[in-house]
Amino acid sequence: MRRELHAEWTKLRTAPGTGWLLLAVVALTAALGAAAAATVSCRAAGCTYDAPKLSLMGVQAGQAVVVILAVLAISGEYGTGMIRTTLAAMPRRDSVLAAKAVVLTGVTLAAGTLAVLGSVLAGRLILPGNGFTPENGFPPLSLADGPTLRAAAGSVLYLALVALLSLGVAIAVRDSAASVGVVFGLLYVLSVLPFMVSDPGWQVLLWRISPMNAGLAVQATTHLSTLPLSPWAGLGVLAAWAAAALLGGGLLLRLRDA
Repeated sequence: MRRELHAEWTKLRTAPGTGWLLLAVVALTAALGAAAAATVSCRAAGCTYDAPKLSLMGVQAGQAVVVILAVLAISGEYGTGMIRTTLAAMPRRDSVLAAKAVVLTGVTLAAGTLAVLGSVLAGRLILPGNGFTPENGFPPLSLADGPTLRAAAGSVLYLALVALLSLGVAIAVRDSAASVGVVFGLLYVLSVLPFMVSDPGWQVLLWRISPMNAGLAVQATTHLSTLPLSPWAGLGVLAAWAAAALLGGGLLLRLRDA
């Protein structure tokens, strides 16, 4: 797959806006994480806030830029007709899809790592001034702490899985605006459905199958027993969504004409 990887890396690297989108992922995630940390205070012992999760709240906004980046990685070729050239030069469609997924995952992991590190650093600097001190039961945020490290690493993986989910949907839908709308619906609309029903059983079920709610469970470091899914199991739900999207998109890529 060396040729396919080189071709996909060249296309993504030279596409208009790729650099700005990656920069936006980092800046938006870190900035909103810092804003969340700055707006919450804990002035006495016994606060129930989850400090690492609070600092990583910007991931919920940064993922929107990841969706756009992933969709444009394939839908732009359909829009310009360049996909025909791609498949003529590299007729093994499965290899083309795999190369796109690998390259997209790589750049998303790199941007996501910087974004999460910036969020954790912002939380470490801002939260103590708002009462999140050792005296109130909140040691400074540190990746040396196991739960914090899991929340940070899981957030990076979360962004990469969102990118793969978006890639699969974009291959199936082909249109940029429609693909973004579908993924936003899966992430944001499904995440509020549990709060729109009154039946507790349905609330738990809808929460468990929501890619965003389940996936972001990996950020939780406190009160884990109250979650409908454990952190890694929740991330596994998002992985299942991404795998289903890629399998469906890959099948359609093989069956349909370019």
